[in-house]
Amino acid sequence: MDKLLTIDGLRAGYKDAVVIDGLSLAIDRGECMALLGRNGVGKTTLLATLMGLTNVFEGSIRLGGTDLRPLSAYQRNQAGLGFVPQEREIFPSLTVEQNLRVAQRPGPWNVQEVFNLFPRLQERRGNFGNQLSGGEQQMLAMGRALVGNPSLLLLDEPLEGLSPIIMDVLLDSIKALKASGLTLILVEQHAHLALEVTDNVVVLDRGRIVHQGSSEAFLADEARMSSLLGLAQSDLSATA
Repeated sequence: MDKLLTIDGLRAGYKDAVVIDGLSLAIDRGECMALLGRNGVGKTTLLATLMGLTNVFEGSIRLGGTDLRPLSAYQRNQAGLGFVPQEREIFPSLTVEQNLRVAQRPGPWNVQEVFNLFPRLQERRGNFGNQLSGGEQQMLAMGRALVGNPSLLLLDEPLEGLSPIIMDVLLDSIKALKASGLTLILVEQHAHLALEVTDNVVVLDRGRIVHQGSSEAFLADEARMSSLLGLAQSDLSATA
C-alpha cells in the first residue's frame, strides 16, 4: 500500500514533559483509522504534534514525501494536513459561507460540496458562527477543513457533547469521506461508534501504542476493549 503518513520514534510533549513516548506508526493512503485510549493517554497530543503545536524531542514525521518537522502549523496545513480541533475554533463574527470561503484552496472540495455534505449549513449559510448550535459549529469546522482540500484529515472528538441525531449526521459524513478515499484519523471517546466507521484502530496508553489492528476485530473483542479502554460491561452492552 501507498503510505501517506509515516511516524518513526516520535517523542513529543509540552515544555519538558514527554507525552508521546517512542511512537511509530504508518497510515496508508485512503485508510480511515480510529485513535482510541483512556483520557490523558496522548491522543489529542499526537494530533497536535502532527500539526506542529507541541515540542518534538526525537523522531520523524513524514506526510507523503514531505518532512513535517521543520514546518510551521500553517505550512503543514498547506502540505496537506487538515485539522478539526476539539474546540472547533470557527470564526464567530463571520457567516457560515465566509468561514468556508476564507479557508478554501483549489481542489475537489469547495463551498457547494460542503453544503451537499451538510445541507443544514446551506440553510444557515448567512448566519454568523456564534449563531450556530454546537452540532452546526461542528459541521462548519469539518467543512472548513475540507475546503482546504487536505490529503489527511485529523478529527479530534467530533461527537463530543452532541445529540444522538447530530452524531448520526456526523457519522454519516465520516462514512461518506471514507468512501471518497480521503485518509482520516478519528479520535473519539465513543469507541464503538468510531470503530463502526473506521478500517483500523490504534490504542494508546501513556503515549505508546498498546494495540493495533482492524476496527471490526477489536469491536468484536469485548474483553480486550474493556481491558484497554476501561469500559464497563454495561458500556459494552450498550454498544451492541
